Formats: sequence, C-alpha cells, structure tokens
Amino acid sequence: MATGTYFEDAVAVARANPGLEVGCHVLLVDGTPVLPPSQIPTLCPDRKNFRPTLTAFVRDLFAFRIRAAEITAEAMAQMERLQAAGVRLSHFDTHKHTHLFSGILRPLLAAARACHISAVRNPFEPDWALRVTRGSATRLRRLAVVALRSQHRAFQRAVAGAGLATTSGTLGVLATGTLEVRATLRALLAAMPAEESPTWELVCHPGYPDAALDQVRTRLRASRGEEHRALLELLPGMKLGTWGELTAQGQ
Repeated sequence: MATGTYFEDAVAVARANPGLEVGCHVLLVDGTPVLPPSQIPTLCPDRKNFRPTLTAFVRDLFAFRIRAAEITAEAMAQMERLQAAGVRLSHFDTHKHTHLFSGILRPLLAAARACHISAVRNPFEPDWALRVTRGSATRLRRLAVVALRSQHRAFQRAVAGAGLATTSGTLGVLATGTLEVRATLRALLAAMPAEESPTWELVCHPGYPDAALDQVRTRLRASRGEEHRALLELLPGMKLGTWGELTAQGQ
C-alpha cells in the first residue's frame, strides 16, 4: 500500500530482498489517497479519505458517482510512489478486491499499462475451491463471493485486451482468516484439478500478531499467526511460481 502506515519498512524489506516480487496493493476504499483529495473528489466524498466501507464504494460505483479518470490518476500515483522508492512492481491487485468490477478494472488497467506493470491478480475463486472451503465463511460472505463470479468473463476479456498476464484464479478468498487453515490448505491442495498448466494464487495473510495489529480494523488478527505456521509446514517442497514467469508465458 503506497499510503500504508509501514510503507517505509515495507520498502526497506523489498530493497533488502531484490529477488522478492512485489505488487502494488491499490487502495480505493478504507484508507488515504496519494493525490490531494481535492483532485479526486468522487473517490473522497468527505474531502479527506476514501469511503470507509466496500459497501458504500460499490453503491456509489453503480450509481455512477465515481469517475474512471480519477481511479486511473490515483492508481498511477500509488504505483509511481512505489516505483520512485525503488520498488520494481511485478503486478497489481486491490484492497478489498475492488477490481472485480469492470468499472474499476478498466481504469486500473490503463494505470498499469502507463506504469509498465504487466500482470494483475485474478480475484475469482474457482467452483472447486469454493466447494472445498464450504464451511470457512459466513453464509452471507459465501453468497457474495459466488455471486461476484458473474464478473469473471468480463474480467478475462478486459485483461486480455489490455495485454496483461493473470492467473487461472485465486484460492483461499473464503478460507483466509480462519483458524482451521492447516486443514483447509491440505484440502485445497488435494482437490486441485490436474488441468493443463493451471496457475493459482493463494490469498493468505501470514504475520506476527502484536499490539500494533490489534489497533487495526480487520477481522484478520489471530489467524495471521496460524497462517504463517501453516505455510511454513505445508509449502516446503512445492515449486512456487513467480509473476515474472507468468508474464513470460504470455509473451
């Protein structure tokens, strides 16, 4: 996040690990912009910050109260801030997966092309993964994730038209944040279909719970330590791909 509280720390980690691929987590909701709010009034209706909730953002998006040009401008400002700090961006994604919607995706793709970013997260979870993680989320959250799959074909067309690379989909959208993550990860890996050259991204939030995290408004607190331990236990021995390899395959 270009305006994250620990931006400088994250940049330092990226610089110290030049082989680590880093993406821009574009922020359009629940945070602070890079540009002055006066330049992006439809993104910052209170003239200070973005809308605090995804619900309010989506409501105003479908009411045509958000300008595409402002999305492109703010996204470029965020991407360029990271690049100016010396971070080479391998891809981009969005906070709360706002780029699920075509009205957000297209101006973001324009920003990515202008900033020479060649890949984007595919935020849609496949049906087989949703079945495996059936009990990993509330009924309302599950219904929302399933319903939003209606946007998947439009996403694929837009990304292909912009010439960016992406994955076959994302795993763990429903499962991340649960305390049964070890069992869930095992189930996802076992259920993964033997398709021809599929590429999946795993959504996860590993970390070290501490006093600073307790002050953040998020449901992802206690689960961070569990996810960290699960990944260390289950992923050794697996070949993990990179965004660079994905981009090269599309060339």
